[in-house]
Amino acid sequence: MSINRANLLRRRLILSMLASSGLSPFLRAMAGDDGMAGMQEHHQHHHHGEAPQGIKRSEASYGIPLLRLLRQDGSIAEFPDELETGRAVLLNFIYTSCTAICPMTTQVFSGVQERLLGEHAALDLVSISIDPEYDTPARLAAYARKFGAGEHWHFYTGTQAASIALQKAFNVYRGDKMNHAPVSFLRATPGKPWIRLDGFASPEQLVREYHGLG
Repeated sequence: MSINRANLLRRRLILSMLASSGLSPFLRAMAGDDGMAGMQEHHQHHHHGEAPQGIKRSEASYGIPLLRLLRQDGSIAEFPDELETGRAVLLNFIYTSCTAICPMTTQVFSGVQERLLGEHAALDLVSISIDPEYDTPARLAAYARKFGAGEHWHFYTGTQAASIALQKAFNVYRGDKMNHAPVSFLRATPGKPWIRLDGFASPEQLVREYHGLG
């Protein structure tokens, strides 16, 4: 088989897998050669070439440890108090130098923000760095601007130990940032269980989950 034909087949396979994972709104935006390169990198990056699966929904309660992180503006945030404002919380883990999973999941959060902005939704968005040694508040601030983060969407960094502690608390720690997987967490209010969505949830799916919170 020629190299060009092999590349074409690989592109079709990646498009098929991403479409089945709920990312169809992003396929049009990523249809060019640069976007396809990103898809190929994502395909290799996610579980070392394992095909993305459908969304797995579950509910769980997580014990959030007492620790301090820094917001993208450099101010100190105390956890778990930061998550206990009385508003619903949508949370994920990212790092700014990621070129595959994180831009996609962050764009999803941006889509949720856009869809709920007009509703004045009582929702806080929380994105926590899993590479805090690189992700300074300044880098997170630039990343937040890139994705149009509003006043109720904060990005957090801190020590490596604090980041790992939070990853372990949410059962997403995989030992290395290159092994992380797309996971979104949504909780109605303090004391309520977290809805955990493993996989590439779309903005529409997350908005439906938000509207279904009890």
